[in-house]
Amino acid sequence: METLDTAGLADRLRALPGRAMVAIAGAPGSGKSTTAETLAEAIGPDAQVIPMDGFHRENDWLDARGLRARKGAPETFDAEGFVAFIQGVRDGSVTRYPTFDRSADCTRPGAGTILPQTRLLLVEGNYLLLDRPVWRDLAPLWDMTVWIDVPIEVLRARLVQRWLHYGKTPEAAAAQAEGNDLANARTIIAESRPADVRLTQG
Repeated sequence: METLDTAGLADRLRALPGRAMVAIAGAPGSGKSTTAETLAEAIGPDAQVIPMDGFHRENDWLDARGLRARKGAPETFDAEGFVAFIQGVRDGSVTRYPTFDRSADCTRPGAGTILPQTRLLLVEGNYLLLDRPVWRDLAPLWDMTVWIDVPIEVLRARLVQRWLHYGKTPEAAAAQAEGNDLANARTIIAESRPADVRLTQG
């Protein structure tokens, strides 16, 4: 695994031939969205960010299975739908994707569009490298994989701050971060396949 900073990674991505799909993976709070957007801005208009978050299961689906409290865990995503989507993007048959509205806590089907000029697709999400059934079917679909490496104590601080921002009390924010987000983070860290590039932060 090669270690690069953001500028070095942008250079590597520019050099990828043809239309390329790049997985940017990491734990909750690792800065995937910010990193992907920074890279897209540095690379230019032929790069586009696609978040995995639009494949969250809806709350009624989670409620029916007693999974609402674990929202964000691997089993609370439509893994099969996401793999089919990435395959469709890869072969050019899919141009729209769902997004996730965090403030409303729901998905927005078809709200995102892959632009015609896009050559470099930066797909960001927690489970892009997860070595579990269904998720591992993504492995042959990436042209490059990136792991954002952030210490667990930095993740904890960021996640607590995130929940404070969304109006939780300090106690509730800490409980949410420790009880769900960091549990997912430990799964991701322990069960993700090695990436091509390691991007260090924190």
